[in-house]
Amino acid sequence: MKLVIAVIQPHKLEDVLRELDDAQIHLKTVTNVLGCGRQKGRTEVYRGRKETGNLLKKVKLEIAVNEAFVKPTIEAITKGARTGNIGDGKIFVIDLKESIRIRTGEEGDVAIG
Repeated sequence: MKLVIAVIQPHKLEDVLRELDDAQIHLKTVTNVLGCGRQKGRTEVYRGRKETGNLLKKVKLEIAVNEAFVKPTIEAITKGARTGNIGDGKIFVIDLKESIRIRTGEEGDVAIG
C-alpha cells in the first residue's frame, strides 16, 4: 500500500480529478493549502486576480492506493496537472504501513478497496 500525495495548482484540480476518475481511482482527499517552491512567491494570476507573497494557493490531494494503482495514479495526476510551467506541483509516494476501514474493521489492502 502507498500514500500518493500531490500538491498542484488550484485551477488544475478539475482536470486532475477527471483523469483520476478515468483511471478508476475514486478514493481521494482534497485540501486547500498554502505553499511555495521554486516559484519563491512570484506574482501569479489566479482566476483573474494577481496574488503575491511567499505562500501561494495550492491544492493537496492524498490518495491511498494498492501497489497496482500507484503508477496509474501518478500518470493521471501528471497528465491532469502539467502545464509545462514552473509551479505545476510535486508528487510524493510514501509507504503506507496500515489501513483500517472504520465501518467494517477491514484492514490492509481490502480496507483501501
